[in-house]
Amino acid sequence: MKITKFLTAALFFAGTVFQANASDIPRGEYPRPQFERSAWMNLNGVWDYTFDFSASGLERGLEKATSFEGRITVPFCPESSLSGVGYTDFINCIWYHREVAVPEAWSGKDILLNFGAVYYNAEVYVDGVFAARHIGGSSSFSVDLTRLVTPGKSHHLVVRATSDVRSTTQGAGKQNLQYASYSCNYTRTTGIWQTVWMEAVDPAGLLSAHVVTDIDQGQLVITPRFRSESGNTLQITVKDGGKTVASAAVRAANSSVAVLSVKRPKLWSPESPFLYDINYRLVNAKGEVLDEVNSYAGMRKVHIEGNKIYLNNEPYYQRLVLDQGFYPDGIWTAPSDAALKRDIELSMAAGFNGARLHQKAFEERFHYWADRLGYITWGEAPSWGMDANGIEAARNFLTEWSELVLRDRNHPSLLIWTPMNEEWWPDRVQYPRFTADLYDLTKALDPTRPVNDASGGVHIKTDIWTVHNYEQDPARLKEIIYKDGVFFQTPLRSVGVVPANIGFNGLRLNDRYEFPSYDGKMPYFIDEVGGIKWAKDQERESQTESWGYGKPPKSQAEFLQRLEGQINGILELKDQVWGYCYTQLTDVEQEQNGVYYYDRTPKFDMKLIRAIFSRDPGDK
Repeated sequence: MKITKFLTAALFFAGTVFQANASDIPRGEYPRPQFERSAWMNLNGVWDYTFDFSASGLERGLEKATSFEGRITVPFCPESSLSGVGYTDFINCIWYHREVAVPEAWSGKDILLNFGAVYYNAEVYVDGVFAARHIGGSSSFSVDLTRLVTPGKSHHLVVRATSDVRSTTQGAGKQNLQYASYSCNYTRTTGIWQTVWMEAVDPAGLLSAHVVTDIDQGQLVITPRFRSESGNTLQITVKDGGKTVASAAVRAANSSVAVLSVKRPKLWSPESPFLYDINYRLVNAKGEVLDEVNSYAGMRKVHIEGNKIYLNNEPYYQRLVLDQGFYPDGIWTAPSDAALKRDIELSMAAGFNGARLHQKAFEERFHYWADRLGYITWGEAPSWGMDANGIEAARNFLTEWSELVLRDRNHPSLLIWTPMNEEWWPDRVQYPRFTADLYDLTKALDPTRPVNDASGGVHIKTDIWTVHNYEQDPARLKEIIYKDGVFFQTPLRSVGVVPANIGFNGLRLNDRYEFPSYDGKMPYFIDEVGGIKWAKDQERESQTESWGYGKPPKSQAEFLQRLEGQINGILELKDQVWGYCYTQLTDVEQEQNGVYYYDRTPKFDMKLIRAIFSRDPGDK
């Protein structure tokens, strides 16, 4: 993408901003489709920037800047080619600047500045005045600019983003902690990497709406929250196409709950991803509309009975793929909304019915397309890189994770929360405490979904028993899974007396901690398997620079034979195993074990791949 001069061209009518050049704005679509307002302005495009490797910017007064010498295309990170920068060394600090014109039509409204995500710490300044700080590289946040801006005037917006990805206090996910990418760690992402936008909201406007779909009673239970309480009324309308199927009006108070009965509800599932449209209107005593938000919901239920996961009260076998959400040109940021949709379509074409979204919190537009297309997801956070034993790391992660759960809990396609990946006993005191707190926090924020505490790692408090197994021999893989899932069912296994420095006045205590092993009373799920390497020209050339699991096959025929053997072996264990996640959807840089190449072109005859992955237990 060439960097071109970004001009804001907007037409103002009845308080609504219509962006005349929206097609010229990178990632110009509305970024929050489950909570959409009409009065908004996309701030993506060319900004000024400067690196601040000495972290002296505040001493030099950069928060008061009216321009910087560099140009960067937002929302793409400076490491990416789409940003126009392409700097891939460590970036500890970067400053952004652009002018923002607040529409005069927004007078009397609160002006909110929204960020999809900024990695990792963000400070926001307006005309040199500090506005807000946010800590956390994946969760969205809003800044109330009302006191700092004047409708009809332009202001200087400055964002300072800092990151210390090797500090162990922040989750890095698959961002590499060395200079260059290696094994299953890839190019880093720093600074603004999701859409920035501004919107006008009534001071008493809707802050959020938590939607719980109760299919057993045939109802939607909606808990709204408001920016302030002023004796107004919230009107809620639920539609099936253009037909109203339910409506309610409740007092606009943070204690209000709306229960809407939906007769003969149409349920959401991968086979039938039906969505109801929801409209929220905040009206005053005169009947004037103060705030209006459009949304949607899918009525579905996910729960666990015994060792099976249920969808809509029926056992539902999940055939997932590991999706890391990396792009050759955008790194963590998809080059377009269409690219997000296409990744889901490619996965479904390969025979998968969902994905474990691995070591990255995906943007809301991905969840939107998953909802629309009928695609199961497991929500995860970039936990790798943090010290799960550290107090500061725990505080950072718990806060960011709670923001992600609150942001995404209304999406019907998201079935399971799995916050961490492969944690292996950082210690026997703080790690169990942290993991139990993480489970309890997740359940408090969203009691409707199962929680997988640490995918493939040591389980402390979990609803699903997940394991990772990259044994390449199909027969050996089946044998290991069978023994692990059946023969080794001991309720508790003691790790003995372990010294643990818990930091109380330098005391060192002996701690006996017994952790659970699989007992057959919860779903057993292989949420990483396969990882069979296949690189271009693998059958003819050595591929020592690429990375994958096990000894690579020498031909496509050998690849397909191994793949089919592994998946069939898992399917045959349907009484012990209730789903799998294959590694992975696409290659990522040097890791070349996807079913598609990094550029999303297919490696194999996808009809053969689909025939393997589309099978459920019991299929002939």
